[in-house]
Amino acid sequence: MAEGKDLLQVLWNGADVLRGKMDANEYKTYLLGLIFYKYLSDSYLAKAYDLLNDESPKSLEDAQYAYEEAMGSEEAEDLLAELKESKHYILDPDMTYISMLNTVKNNSFNREKLQAAFNRIEESDELFNGLFADVDLYSNRLGANDQKQSVTIAEVIKALDGVDIIHTEGDVLGNAYEYMIGQFASETGKKAGEFYTPHGPAQILCRIAMSGQEGKKGLQVYDPCMGSASLMLSCRNYSEEPDYIKYYGQELMPSTYNLARMNMFLHGVLPENQHLRNGDTLDADWPTDEETEFDVVAMNPPYSAHWSAAEGFKQDERFMDYGGKLAPKSKADYAFLLHGFYHLRQTGAMAIVLPHGVLFRGASEGTIRKTLLENGSIYAVIGLPSNMFYNTSIPTCIVVLKKHREKRDVLFIDASRLYEKEKKQNVMRKEHIDRVLELYLDRKSVDKTAYLASYEDIKNNDYNLNIPRYVDASEEEVKVDLRQLSGRIRETDKAIKAENDALLEMLGELTFADAETKDAVEEFISVLREV
Repeated sequence: MAEGKDLLQVLWNGADVLRGKMDANEYKTYLLGLIFYKYLSDSYLAKAYDLLNDESPKSLEDAQYAYEEAMGSEEAEDLLAELKESKHYILDPDMTYISMLNTVKNNSFNREKLQAAFNRIEESDELFNGLFADVDLYSNRLGANDQKQSVTIAEVIKALDGVDIIHTEGDVLGNAYEYMIGQFASETGKKAGEFYTPHGPAQILCRIAMSGQEGKKGLQVYDPCMGSASLMLSCRNYSEEPDYIKYYGQELMPSTYNLARMNMFLHGVLPENQHLRNGDTLDADWPTDEETEFDVVAMNPPYSAHWSAAEGFKQDERFMDYGGKLAPKSKADYAFLLHGFYHLRQTGAMAIVLPHGVLFRGASEGTIRKTLLENGSIYAVIGLPSNMFYNTSIPTCIVVLKKHREKRDVLFIDASRLYEKEKKQNVMRKEHIDRVLELYLDRKSVDKTAYLASYEDIKNNDYNLNIPRYVDASEEEVKVDLRQLSGRIRETDKAIKAENDALLEMLGELTFADAETKDAVEEFISVLREV
């Protein structure tokens, strides 16, 4: 098996080929797309070899040779049928990654053949429709002419040769892939908010939403703003039955939607457990015709986004029970929250990252917040450190929601100081994450850190959930004893005078080679005597 470090190094070598030709937001599409193509091709050859020989191949070359031999024999038709059933796609022998690599090595690489391979995969099953649409093999970004563009793609194919997918488990490769997505997010800065939630907030979000549901078989996880699907896939880490989780996710950006689909496969998620859709979450509700309520809802929507807030939404079941109010056009935060909450199962838990404004803004948002609090829907509010996310430096919070609670209390946690500074971002380490979970599960007031507020507390605060109203994290000023301070100042002055006197005595014993030096030293002595 390829070690994680080596695997990441190989992936970065591929990225190095494209750096400088385009920005990270563009070249991530090429690199991650080609990694995924290699994954599909290599795993396809490994399956073919296993069907032919009832064992795993020792190398890609062995698998390629066996596949080529079989395709020229009478068993070709049966083999293809079995491959299509198990892998959901088929490839001709000259469409595999190893075949492409061999043409690169003998200088006969043809990107038309690679495009044909992409097309064949996409046409094999609706699961793969449009999957490689963003990997434009004919883009001028790759080079000034046909030859240079082909050379660039060939160099990436060659760089990825070190990724041993056949002997690498799905999670290992998937985690490396996700690590790369995180690195690209760091490089792309503001654009990254559309596809990645940093590790610390993601782990807190998922651990909280999964709490008490770790042993459930057939758990259903939902993220209507899924980005690269990192939040949903993080839930696997806290499940005792990860292979049975069903994922439901929606994403507005087509390129990010494709990234999520690839991420699912690279983590070894079975096709029947993937329910992903490219669409606008707020404009049209989804899902509506299959499972509509989920055990876990985990969300990191775009902050204070614009939406239509059309009057018709007041009759939409997602938004209709909140005092006749909708989230304002300029701030869709509560629209996303209510959408996710609508799809939460009665026994489930929802965790969503939002800007602090949702805790205290008035008008329609105040009405929606009051209704949620009156219903006991808001379970906890956790303040995160600032500068945690790639698309904003503003402080954010996690709001946890549950349905049909008898009590209407709310736990407030101030985690704003639980971080380490790392380059441009603040980072939450394992000990910080564990501390937040400990406070969340204990559900008790802790001085300067957490406060369990009763419904009366919240009502008395006019339904304002601003964390400093409940958790006083300010530090007391250190009392200064003026007499002690005066004494220390006197002692310091005495010490300075003694040192000056000693220096003056030493300077008075000097002899000089010329008049200019003597004048300079005498001027220095006069300055010291004035001190």
